Amino acid sequence: MAIERLQFLEILKDSYSAYYNIIPPEEAAAPAELPLAFRADYFSRDERYWLTKNIPIWGNETNEYAYIFSAPAFDADLAERCMSWAIDDMLPRVKPHKEHQYTNVKVILVADRTEEETRRAVQRRSFSKSYRFSLHGFTTLHAAIVDLSESRAWPNKAGYALADYFKKLFASRAEKT
Repeated sequence: MAIERLQFLEILKDSYSAYYNIIPPEEAAAPAELPLAFRADYFSRDERYWLTKNIPIWGNETNEYAYIFSAPAFDADLAERCMSWAIDDMLPRVKPHKEHQYTNVKVILVADRTEEETRRAVQRRSFSKSYRFSLHGFTTLHAAIVDLSESRAWPNKAGYALADYFKKLFASRAEKT
């Protein structure tokens, strides 16, 4: 039983809103030809001190920018443009420094149905960048295309955790119905 795309986007937005800041497409300034549903920003900083906050032992920053695109169907060209735009939009936001661990970009393409060629294009797409030989962190692309008619997601190699995330999301929805 397939889920409607708008309903699924609300479930996805609700899921992301627990830890992420939700940015509407108007504020994200996506080009009109790209079907951006919303952007979600996540920022985390951990620190340890010795005796007082004046004596830091270490600090660690991890950030993530998730771009969720929604369309009835994606062809390989549109999927590539969405992923490329998300990377280009995210890179100026990265502020590498010695306590920066990573800033990842997630691209999730939500479609009513998908074609095999588009799935393969998303699965083959990769991007990684290190800052000062990874001493100041790195950036990786985590991408997945979600087929609502099959209730399944196809991630790229770096986005393998997205497949588990969507399995759980679809399973929790199935339990409710």
